[in-house]
Amino acid sequence: MMDLVSVDWLAEHLNDESIVILDASVQPVTQVESQNQEFLTFKNARFFDLKKKFSNQESSFPNTIPTAEQFELEARKLGINKDSKIVVFDNLGIYTSPRVWWLFKIMGHKNVSVLNGGLPEWIKQGGKTANKHLQTATEGDFKANFQEDFLITYDIVLKNSKNPQLTVIDARSKGRFDGVEKEPRKHLKSGHISNSMNVPYKDLLSDGMFKSKAELTKIFESKQVSDIDLVFSCGSGITACIVMLASHVAGYNSKKLYDGSWSEWAELQRLIVE
Repeated sequence: MMDLVSVDWLAEHLNDESIVILDASVQPVTQVESQNQEFLTFKNARFFDLKKKFSNQESSFPNTIPTAEQFELEARKLGINKDSKIVVFDNLGIYTSPRVWWLFKIMGHKNVSVLNGGLPEWIKQGGKTANKHLQTATEGDFKANFQEDFLITYDIVLKNSKNPQLTVIDARSKGRFDGVEKEPRKHLKSGHISNSMNVPYKDLLSDGMFKSKAELTKIFESKQVSDIDLVFSCGSGITACIVMLASHVAGYNSKKLYDGSWSEWAELQRLIVE
């Protein structure tokens, strides 16, 4: 499967037997559904609870990758099988869905795609929606095969900040990267990891969709990015995956993520607002 698919592609393959559609939306969708208020999702979409089911709840940092065992268990509960062809979307167009794409990649599942434009683009083009998620009673046989090389730790990034062998790409805004804009986590200072470069994820999107392959390639080439040992980072491991997926569209191949990102780096470096 392609890493990025269009609304037209999904409409054509919507009824394929092995297709599994995952809704990776976060707030306010989860709140609305829990309150039994109306919200929109795909017909037959299964809710991928990124914040609670597919993150390590015992971690000190947000959105930390779960263990392979936890991921496998929760994926099976969603009825996902070894041969499932997964399409992920979110309600913001492109936001959390690339994170889910990366999670399946690091767990060894190759057949996973992100829907370009997500739910807004689907609705815009007249796609059918529903107001509840599919509840599957059949447990899947998904098997995690953890790809350790895709996960970059604080110690690796610390070493690289002093003796660069990797290219760390930071997906946060230029203001946060330059240290002139406040962090969402108010106790942390902004700034950047030494020897990292800035490719703000918003620069890669237009109206909730990825820019064209030609435009994305031009952006990465303007930064003189090579395909050797790229590592992606952001605030907490979500938007880094947007830049990673954009790089794949542009022809790069790295799936390496500094999962702790700035929230871990600033905390451990004691970059704390007094």
